[in-house]
Amino acid sequence: MAGRVADKDPELKVLGVWSSPFVIRARVALNLKGLAYRYVEDNLDSKSELLLASNPVHGKVPVLLHDGRPVCESRVIVEYIDEAFPASGPCLLPADPYRRAVDRFWASYVDDKLFPTWIPVYNGRTSEDRVAAARQVVAVLEKFERAFDECSGGKAFFGGDAAGLVDVVLGGFLGWLRASEVMCGVRVIDPAKTPLLAAWADRFAALDGVREVIPDVQRLLEYNKIRRARRGLP
Repeated sequence: MAGRVADKDPELKVLGVWSSPFVIRARVALNLKGLAYRYVEDNLDSKSELLLASNPVHGKVPVLLHDGRPVCESRVIVEYIDEAFPASGPCLLPADPYRRAVDRFWASYVDDKLFPTWIPVYNGRTSEDRVAAARQVVAVLEKFERAFDECSGGKAFFGGDAAGLVDVVLGGFLGWLRASEVMCGVRVIDPAKTPLLAAWADRFAALDGVREVIPDVQRLLEYNKIRRARRGLP
């Protein structure tokens, strides 16, 4: 399976799994920058030698290989892509140091608060557990409504006129957030509660380079059903 593959063997390669929001953000960053790369699907139940050699500390995806040199951890990868290819595509991080700090704060908030809050939606044993977790996700996303107002300056994206770091980091979760609504029956991105965020989600998901890699909700639901069955979860 390939990303935007060049005529010759590209200098960039991504090791990942299709369902991972962290892999999605790395691929979206490459796509938005207009960079050719090869995407290699791995299997976390039987990790490839290339993955284990490229990320021997954690053995996790994504890994970006740039001329054979590995870059690990998704947010590190996104910033690396922006810094290593400044002349390609839009800048994902603003030039102003304060704006960069604000963007990094909200990108960290995705991983430090949204992700752990969402995990019980995915792993919860009972429907009550999953619904309770989904409602906590709603509370976290309400903070991103205020963040969007602060970061966007009234424009289309957290990054302003073009998608930036926060768009990419949060946007990697859009497929799973939408699947969560079906799994739990709770509207986690609710236009009534977070109208700015809901409109942003539709705009971001429709971008070239984004819509190709955000997984279909039905595919995620089927994947989650199989995964839960393997773990003995109802």
